[in-house]
Amino acid sequence: MIEVKNLVKRYGDHIAVNGLSFTIQEGQIYGLLGPNGAGKSTTMNMITGYLASTEGTIEVNGHDILEEPEEAKKCIGYLPELPPLYVDMTVYEYLKFVAELKKIPKDNREKQIDEVMELVKIKEMENRLIKNLSKGYKQRVGLAQAVLGYPEIIILDEPTVGLDPKQIIEIRDLIKSLGEKHTVILSSHILSEVSAVCDYVMIISHGKLVASDTPDNLSKRLEGSNTLELTVKGDRGKIVSAFGTIPDMEDIKYTDSQEEEDCVDVSIHTEKDIDLRETIFHKLANINCPILKMQLSTMSLEDVFLELTEHDQNQDEHLDHEGAKSQEKDIDEEDINEEMMDAEVKEEVSHDSNL
Repeated sequence: MIEVKNLVKRYGDHIAVNGLSFTIQEGQIYGLLGPNGAGKSTTMNMITGYLASTEGTIEVNGHDILEEPEEAKKCIGYLPELPPLYVDMTVYEYLKFVAELKKIPKDNREKQIDEVMELVKIKEMENRLIKNLSKGYKQRVGLAQAVLGYPEIIILDEPTVGLDPKQIIEIRDLIKSLGEKHTVILSSHILSEVSAVCDYVMIISHGKLVASDTPDNLSKRLEGSNTLELTVKGDRGKIVSAFGTIPDMEDIKYTDSQEEEDCVDVSIHTEKDIDLRETIFHKLANINCPILKMQLSTMSLEDVFLELTEHDQNQDEHLDHEGAKSQEKDIDEEDINEEMMDAEVKEEVSHDSNL
């Protein structure tokens, strides 16, 4: 549906997007996740044809966004971070104007406008001026203009920025409903939003794609080990002795429980394919030490995001440091060469004077 290959965007010496390549398949909700300044909005602006790329290609349903812009853009509905609203129009007037711009046939315009207003729940606002609407309703009007014409792909840039918690939940539910009939791409730096709404996540850091997969698979890929958390009631010495007979534990920590009386909190690390829960249950049952809590911990999307973006940042800082050292070395060598040349010139002048 969308094929992005080796996408690069430069602003002078600054590289905003650096060699991005990915494919968007039909019928999924994709999340473009990254910290502020990672290149999410720039990427979206290039996919929609709003910005031209420095290098690389973007194809939408087989149409190159730069060579066949009209055909490619017919497939896309776009809501930028700041909705493109004419605030002195009523909601209905604005959507009618957008329908005309999108060349929706006259005999179908009224029907589509009504359907879209019902979909985003702004029908009761159709005769109100947009400038008098709340931010949440303005965002809904922006979504309505993106959906008009029923494009196959809906692209949403930070769709919940500045909304209150109730409005955020409503917009998320709306995005999920759009995902039933459209392919949706949304950008966000809010982890909970991407985790709650998206089927597939692409993590961008410093203009590069550092990971792409389902939220669950991303967690599994980065888990190098399992962490098992337990709260066990009984004598600490007996508990420690029982765990000492269990194999395959890489690391184990014991602390007196702060929440339960006469209990010990135990944290165990094993290789990710090893499950010791059944073994532990039988060992502790044999010494009459009941387990009050047993929980297998997994990485959240937040843990994955921090792991990937911090690793990428450390790599970039290392490369910048190496580049600076190399530049300093080149400058030092230039200084040494200049000094040697000056010394040779002085020697020649001195030699000529003696003659």
